[in-house]
Amino acid sequence: MDQTGTAEPQMPTAEGPSSPTTPTQKSSNASSESRKAEKAEQQDFANPTLHIIRHFSRSTSDSSLVSREGTPPPLPPRSRPRLDSFASRPGTSHSTAPSRPQLLSKATTQLSVATTQAFGADSRDDSPKTRNFPGAKQAQRHVSDAEDGASIRSYAPVTDMVVEIESLLSEVLGQQEQSEQEKALLRSLAPKFVDTAAQSMFPPDPDFDAAFNREFDAVDELAPDGSNEEAVMHQWRAKLKHFLILSSAGKPIYSRHGDDQLITNYIGVVQTIISFYQSTNDTLRGFTAGDVRFVVISKGPLNLVAITRLPESDSQLRTQLEALYMQILSTLTLPSMERMFAARANYDLRRPLQGTETLLSALSDGFTRGSPSTLLSALECLKLRKLHRTTINNTLLKTRSDNLLYGLLVASGKLVSVVRPKKHSLHPGDLHLIFNMLFEAGSVKAGGGENWIPLCLPGFNNTGYLYMYVSFLNLEHPKEQVQERPRTSDAADDEVAVLLISAEKESFFELRRMREDLVETLQRNGSIDAIRTAVRHGRPTCTDIVPGSPLRHFLYKSRGNVQFTMPSYVPHFEGALERRRLLDLYNKLHSNLHSKPSPLKVHHETNTTCIALAWSTPLFEQYAVASGNTSRSALAQSANKIIQWVRREEERVFIIGGAVF
Repeated sequence: MDQTGTAEPQMPTAEGPSSPTTPTQKSSNASSESRKAEKAEQQDFANPTLHIIRHFSRSTSDSSLVSREGTPPPLPPRSRPRLDSFASRPGTSHSTAPSRPQLLSKATTQLSVATTQAFGADSRDDSPKTRNFPGAKQAQRHVSDAEDGASIRSYAPVTDMVVEIESLLSEVLGQQEQSEQEKALLRSLAPKFVDTAAQSMFPPDPDFDAAFNREFDAVDELAPDGSNEEAVMHQWRAKLKHFLILSSAGKPIYSRHGDDQLITNYIGVVQTIISFYQSTNDTLRGFTAGDVRFVVISKGPLNLVAITRLPESDSQLRTQLEALYMQILSTLTLPSMERMFAARANYDLRRPLQGTETLLSALSDGFTRGSPSTLLSALECLKLRKLHRTTINNTLLKTRSDNLLYGLLVASGKLVSVVRPKKHSLHPGDLHLIFNMLFEAGSVKAGGGENWIPLCLPGFNNTGYLYMYVSFLNLEHPKEQVQERPRTSDAADDEVAVLLISAEKESFFELRRMREDLVETLQRNGSIDAIRTAVRHGRPTCTDIVPGSPLRHFLYKSRGNVQFTMPSYVPHFEGALERRRLLDLYNKLHSNLHSKPSPLKVHHETNTTCIALAWSTPLFEQYAVASGNTSRSALAQSANKIIQWVRREEERVFIIGGAVF
């Protein structure tokens, strides 16, 4: 059967391997292959993908053929240099990079190369396996499950404590002090730092210096004809800090600067703003106008306002306003004040508070000058040997009167010893009020060496009065009564007071007899001499605590004891202005450390003239400052040495427990 339109292709005849091939046959074969290739390219034009694949395969085969025909001889092996020959010179871009540490088998929060502990899931060994990476410290660290959310590089052992404390300064402490380049740079800049110890840590600010020097000057009174009103208003506005207390009806109660005639308009404006927010069921906490910060707290029928241009946080200003409120309650008690305003909303509270303006002003001026005790909400104790303090505690217990509630011995504004009932302790705010009354209030100083004072301790009980017997001692002649005492700021800082507090208002003579027995016993067992020596020595300097330390000053607060210690202000902060600027720095560190919602554990502050460190743990808070040319490593090492010193001297610088009955 015939088939049209089809052509059966002819299969090429395969040649055997023994068939010879002539040059003519080779050329004819090559020409036929080229014709076939051209024909294939023409056929593949409609399919460019196949064209590209065949072209790439053909070029690869050609290149491999050329490579096999013209392969150069291999180069001789290159000698491998010894890696230890580069140890003495700095690394370059051509140096061999160190091998990276192996990855941990589990998720980790590690941010840098450090000493880590690998806990295998299938490990049956209870002891952790520590892997030391290059550049890490060789100290073994134990990380608890609770600390798993923190950076591993943040921890380093500090001191030998009962509870393991992890330091947050390992990264800084693990660094070398200075490289050769840094040392050469410091040597070249040596003429600029000839007398670093005498340099101030704070840059000059003539405007602030002038304003602070005039801060505590009284504002002139307005003339009857008002001719000096503009000058008086300028004086009032130039003050760096104001405290205003007014009633909810807008009645002025207290102002640190200016009289009623001067502040009435401002009181009205403040009360209007507060009332506006209260009408919308909202609470005004603070606002800013220019470079001035206003902070407001409302306590029942009272509104307290702080106005400041100093670098203080809102929480710090609220703490100061709380102290002023407690000072008012210590005079009136809370129930009596509430009864006054319940009977009449626009009651003038200045009449029952008459005579206590000195207490409020002394407290306000202390906040303006700078108070570490208020900033830390803690007390400072007199540094005393443990044996001497134990002797004083036993003497207080031995001579204790039946009606005694609390007994305190205070020297130079620092607590020496306290006797208290079991499971009862004095609130730090109450002791601040007592110390302010004793060492700043003119009425107590004018009264001589013996006083009987009714007062309310709001932290203990804000509904009733206690009665405090106060007697000042002459350390040279303890049995003699002190007839007249100058102000603490004008006299030598060597005043010692005996404070005996009772709930019985008729126990004056009983407490007086206790005071006489106490002083006689203290003199007989040598405790008076020990107190006199400790008062005269005063606070140690930073170099006395840590020889060669670059620190200029520090604050250390023991959280458990609610007490703090610090070195002497001299020689770097002798003037009131330098102390104020130091407290400004501490205020800033404290604010950054306790900022919400995520408080920090370590905070560094660095500028051209100083470097500072804030460090918080469950057991303590520490703030340290040094000159600007101090390295972070040196600052961290000094901070650790301060902690070690506190641990050694803990029972000397703090009162642990006290005398309890």
